[in-house]
Amino acid sequence: MNCVVALSNFKKNIIVVIYMKKLKKIVVKVGTSTLTQGSNKLSLKFMLELTRQLAHLHENKYQVILVTSGAIAAGRDLLNHIAVDRSLPFKQMYSAIGQVQLIQMWTQLFSIFNIHVGQLLLTRDDLSNRKRYLNARDTLQCMLQNRIIPVINENDSVATKEIKVGDNDNLAALVANVVGADLLILLTDQKGLFTADPRLDPKAELISVVQEIGEDLFAIAKGSSTKLGTGGMTTKLEAALKASQCGIQTVIASANEANVVVDICAGQKVGTSFMSHFTPKESRKRWLLAERCQGTIYIHHGAEFKILHEGASLLPAGVVKICDRFERGAIVKIIGHDNALFAIGIAQYGSEEISKVIGLHSNLIENILGYTYGAEIVNRTNMAICAAKKSRSHV
Repeated sequence: MNCVVALSNFKKNIIVVIYMKKLKKIVVKVGTSTLTQGSNKLSLKFMLELTRQLAHLHENKYQVILVTSGAIAAGRDLLNHIAVDRSLPFKQMYSAIGQVQLIQMWTQLFSIFNIHVGQLLLTRDDLSNRKRYLNARDTLQCMLQNRIIPVINENDSVATKEIKVGDNDNLAALVANVVGADLLILLTDQKGLFTADPRLDPKAELISVVQEIGEDLFAIAKGSSTKLGTGGMTTKLEAALKASQCGIQTVIASANEANVVVDICAGQKVGTSFMSHFTPKESRKRWLLAERCQGTIYIHHGAEFKILHEGASLLPAGVVKICDRFERGAIVKIIGHDNALFAIGIAQYGSEEISKVIGLHSNLIENILGYTYGAEIVNRTNMAICAAKKSRSHV
């Protein structure tokens, strides 16, 4: 899957070399105008072809997440467009009715390939509230680990302006961040980002690679939209920028190119690629180190050694004591046996919960609390080791 793609810009005599790592976890977003193929109803033919590609990746051990629009369009079609009322309640009604139809279609299509799907309806509130964010993350990770493809849409039937993400391009970027995706693919009716609107300017050229997303690109993208969807190229640039800041590469490509998703994952030059200059792991570490800590966890020497040299997570048995009150999902300091800062991490449990299981084996968590969020107090992937400690590690 590894490849090197060289893009030559003869006008500026610049050669950009891009290394694409082997991808494991991808988020694919498809919008309403693409799903309907320009009509007033969902295109079963297109949906089947996209399902075939995602099934192929799934069978080849990729973890696939589908972010799909189309609920309102499905609802309008189901009710034969009974009204032209554009008020929020009517849109929410269409969404509520159409979402049932939409998930049924995806379920039936994936069942052809013996693949199970699960539906998640999200709002901005779900991803900005720390507890809801963690619950969404845990649900998604559990589905992926059990080889179930999450099918995600914004919860338009209850979302208001204050809690809406607003478009599924940005929702897809947020989801990619939640799951730590390797790649975000935004499918559209255009081949990618052009130097001008190709529908108006015949001299417009496809931009194959974008290293930095600046105001010049937003100026190019401004004004492109569709009559059925909520976003155009601008929202896709916003999504690519969000993903890049999280260490995630983004590709915008035409949904109508044969085998487009599979080809992108195989490293072929398709559409417009937006590069990130650091990995999702590096991005998370930078974010953790910049955040304000809400509590402190002290650990013993054995736990410190296993985390540092074996890549282990922090378990209840490794905790000596905790300070301050904090909730699940809080950023906490982790203090080593020498009373020096060892790491910064995201607590999987709140301080009250941790205090009940300090020093105990992880298999006792559910017996004591009555529930479990997993064996770890702080998962290793949600932990940034401080530089002084890391320099002593051999891993």
